Amino acid sequence: MGIKSRVINVFANRSRRRIEHDALHAKEHQYATFQMLIRKGKGTAFGKQHGFQTIDNHSDFIRQVPIRDYEDLRPYIEGIIQGETDLLWPGRPIYFAKTSGTTSGIKYIPITRDSIPNHIGNARSALFNITSRLSLQNLFDGKVLFLSGSPVLEKKGVIPTGRLSGIVNHWFPAWLRSNQLPSFETNCIEDWEVKVDKIARETLHSDMRIIGGIPPWVQMYYERVLALSGKSTIKEVFPNLQLFVYGGVNYEPYRAQLERLVGGPIAYFETYPASEGFIAFQDLDDASAGLLLECNAGIFFEFVPTGEMHLPSPTRLTLDQVEIGQDYALIMSTNAGLWAYSIGDTIEFVSTEPYRIKVTGRIKHFISAFGEHVIAKEVEEALRLTVASHPCLINEFTVAPQVNPPDGKKPFHEWWIEFGEMPKDMTAFAADLDMAMVKQNLYYKDLIDGKILRPLVVQHLPSGSFKSYMQSIGKLGGQNKVPRLSNDRDIASSLESLLKRP
Repeated sequence: MGIKSRVINVFANRSRRRIEHDALHAKEHQYATFQMLIRKGKGTAFGKQHGFQTIDNHSDFIRQVPIRDYEDLRPYIEGIIQGETDLLWPGRPIYFAKTSGTTSGIKYIPITRDSIPNHIGNARSALFNITSRLSLQNLFDGKVLFLSGSPVLEKKGVIPTGRLSGIVNHWFPAWLRSNQLPSFETNCIEDWEVKVDKIARETLHSDMRIIGGIPPWVQMYYERVLALSGKSTIKEVFPNLQLFVYGGVNYEPYRAQLERLVGGPIAYFETYPASEGFIAFQDLDDASAGLLLECNAGIFFEFVPTGEMHLPSPTRLTLDQVEIGQDYALIMSTNAGLWAYSIGDTIEFVSTEPYRIKVTGRIKHFISAFGEHVIAKEVEEALRLTVASHPCLINEFTVAPQVNPPDGKKPFHEWWIEFGEMPKDMTAFAADLDMAMVKQNLYYKDLIDGKILRPLVVQHLPSGSFKSYMQSIGKLGGQNKVPRLSNDRDIASSLESLLKRP
């Protein structure tokens, strides 16, 4: 084991002990975080407007600070861009994390001097923890690759602005810089296909130990490496590869294809990063045990039952009030100046001793054209169960309602699937997928049983279809993800038009 790995292992073991201790005191940390946020927010414009001086407890906070989304936050962001200070948090942000929304267009999420340790330090500690827990040896004696957005930052007003993953590149620790790939110049390439090709060429003969990124884009990188190398598996190219770090999407739909490409055993490490904060991470050997909620990092969490998000005064629960197995919308107040902010994600607790979660979808990503309210975790689980009995490989998929079928028959849910390897019997695959959906969602079952809907229809897409779609909307690569499902036919229509092109 090299000197660097030996030294890091000492810090990794310390991180593991600290994380284990914090997990046992999550409720106390959340109470202290709430008090700190209110105290520091009192002197801001937001704090004065919402009477922070009279907030003593969570009930006061609920009464005086309603849940908000980005549109509610926009006037404050515009003020910051114009040069105002002390609007949401003391001073002004040191960065804006630039992200895209479904209704708000481009969003600029503040990152402050107080909140940057959440994004950087806690991600590092989480990585150290899994290194210690899995007893990974020599992990930092080779190269590390994280597929990310460009580190080139623009300015909004006087605030440096870019993708979160690009911002994080500027905080890569000095002790790991000599391990980091790709080069800064390559990482600055904006065209994703050109960038992936350059990264593959640049890393082809490197001693890779850690690879991280959004699964579909890592898959594209793997495929390019194999094409350039002439090898059959990634482990032949990178025999010392030990760890794959991922987050942002459910890994299961990509597992079979990625494991086939890798062709050998490596460890997996799941994180839950967002522009709003580093929210949770895999703290145990197996990610199926859930992700440990980061409760001691300047974020105060509230949880709203998803069925109440449309109500003017929904129930807002704290950590000590949640239940296992319930879907909640995640609400965050942070030391970046976000207050009762809905990030748009839904989560479910799989444990409360300690508090571990899994991400179940997006509030706005659902199908309820007929009152069924099908959500992401249901379609992903139905597909997982179906693939288990009909072996095949799924590259990507999305689901949309077909309300007015061209054939004039009953409406249905339409599944657009790009297969890496087709199931042997597509008719049986579709039938079993429909049965799996019936078991996942009672309302869908009622609609099928009542013959309001006919069984789902699978549309098989040729290889590269989703890549072409994402390219057509300017979201190829980086942190961009294909929505699992939508309540309209915008994505389906785009895929349909791609199929019709000569």
